[in-house]
Amino acid sequence: MVGILIRILVNDYNNIRDDKVRRGYGVVCGWVSILLNIVLCCFKVFAGILSGSIAITTDAVNNLTDAGSSLVNIIGFKLAGRKPDPEHPFGHGRFEYVAGLVISILIIVCGVELGKSSVTRIIEPLDIYTSRTVFAVLIASIVVKMYMFLYDRKYGEKTDSPILKAAAVDSFTDVIATTAVLISVVIYEFTGRVTDGWCGLIVAVIIIYSGVSSVKDTIDPLLGSKPDPKYVGLIEKYVLAQRGVLGMHDLIIHNYGPGRSMISLHVEVSDQDNIVEAHDLIDNIERKLREVLNCECVIHMDPISTDDSVAGRMRDFTRIIVTNVDPGLKINDFRMVQGVTHTNLIFDLVIPHGLELSDDEIVDRIKSKVRELPGSHFAVINVEKPYT
Repeated sequence: MVGILIRILVNDYNNIRDDKVRRGYGVVCGWVSILLNIVLCCFKVFAGILSGSIAITTDAVNNLTDAGSSLVNIIGFKLAGRKPDPEHPFGHGRFEYVAGLVISILIIVCGVELGKSSVTRIIEPLDIYTSRTVFAVLIASIVVKMYMFLYDRKYGEKTDSPILKAAAVDSFTDVIATTAVLISVVIYEFTGRVTDGWCGLIVAVIIIYSGVSSVKDTIDPLLGSKPDPKYVGLIEKYVLAQRGVLGMHDLIIHNYGPGRSMISLHVEVSDQDNIVEAHDLIDNIERKLREVLNCECVIHMDPISTDDSVAGRMRDFTRIIVTNVDPGLKINDFRMVQGVTHTNLIFDLVIPHGLELSDDEIVDRIKSKVRELPGSHFAVINVEKPYT
């Protein structure tokens, strides 16, 4: 059903890189979710009143909350689609993450309140009434929620939307929650034991866990999480494949919402190349990355010596020294400046996060090893941290 609606309502629905198309997917999925959740809530309220089950009533309120969450999703997509303005030159794409955060907080609050009601029912258990209607409503709910999980996951992955991915997780936890409620009703039907409050508490815990997980997923990109390794790999593969590019480093990716990235990197070229031709090479790479990855790109050109055998040999020695200190260390922008009394080896040292040695200890060890090289050599080191 969702696929048919997308094909009918979303123009050029195959052009998934277009922001309007992405928003179209999100809005269609959101309205379908609102409709289905409201229907499920109505049927579960009826079943909850009929059976007197706090677990079913809890699940009904959860569906109503999901409908509200879907409405927030739609608002988030709408706000994220606003064009850049003087106050927000990078656009409003992060509204998707903000909307996801609001939904996550609502889920947690709902879970806490439902947990309180379930604890009350555990302390003061009441008999429930079972019927074919109750069973039918719960089974239908599981089927519908599984369908919602499948289409949210499918289109969330297709559009790389954090909102739809969060909705998919929420729908799957609802499947588990409703299954727990169904189990409580079955237990009462065949044993007469009232586990209603306990199953309601399980549902509440699942809801809270889902909300906390969604909070992490939405806060991470707002804070600036590590970029997707596949995305980094695409950039490296394309840049390094260009004729005249000897290497690349200092890649930084700023995320301003799905499909809205600002990239900066350094590209190494020979210092013997014609500067106009090298500049043209850099311009072509920037333009192509915009076309292929739909991002804004700025590249800094680093000329490196390719015909100085002494500098090349010292660069190789320095790399060996650095990797012997720790295999995760890397050097960039190597230069050799020879003086009358000594030679400076100048380079950037990339130190990954989480190494056992401190940055100062690493630098001291490298400097000490460089001084042991034949001749009078000193290391001039600029420490950097990786952003990918």
